[in-house]
Amino acid sequence: MITSENAMLRGAVLFNVRDRDLGSTVEDAIETINRSSIKLPQGYYIEWSGQYENLIRGQRTLLLILPLVLLIIFISLYLAFHSVREAFLSLITVPFALVGGAFLVYFYGVNLSVAVAVGFIALFGIAVETGVVMVIYLNDAMRQLIQLRGNSSANIQRDELREFVIAGAAKRLRPKIMTVSVALFGLIPVLWSTGVGTDVMIPIVLPMIGGVLTSSTHILLVTPLIFLMTKEYELKRFGKIV
Repeated sequence: MITSENAMLRGAVLFNVRDRDLGSTVEDAIETINRSSIKLPQGYYIEWSGQYENLIRGQRTLLLILPLVLLIIFISLYLAFHSVREAFLSLITVPFALVGGAFLVYFYGVNLSVAVAVGFIALFGIAVETGVVMVIYLNDAMRQLIQLRGNSSANIQRDELREFVIAGAAKRLRPKIMTVSVALFGLIPVLWSTGVGTDVMIPIVLPMIGGVLTSSTHILLVTPLIFLMTKEYELKRFGKIV
């Protein structure tokens, strides 16, 4: 069968990719052809198309979307807290979520693709959302301490500050466990599915499952510690802690 594209005759050579990612396979094929002594007649040329073309287009789009997503998240956090420091405190959950997601993707042997990148974008939103709630609880504990001091933060004891931060983090323990449980119960069954669309859904779900676990550990254990250190620094700077 003779086909045409853009008013030019076209001959298609098709091949399938197995046990490798599409991008590196096509790149190796391009390098092999470029090293070979194949000389095309005048008017002939080689063009790589199909799923590889869609992959390149998707990667270029993601290079624009990922920084934009992080910027929007940071602006939203700043508008919520009116503090650059607390916005960064919530945004720091993203690297911890990235570690868990990357580990689970590597453990399952899934190659990096657009679907995996989409899963990471969704994971960033979940991680920041739960981190915001933790910071809100910690700020509420800080306000209770100030109210206990008669709306004055003068002469706050370090042990007293630590006690209220721990109390605020403990209040977040139950809702955080519920949030993680709901996410895991909803996502884990996808890993065992074998129906139509699982080849796309599994790469999306894997980063979310791994990232939820590591980000939860960070939010419950590390975020209160960083918050405590930040408040101690602020109070010590203004001479309001003893």
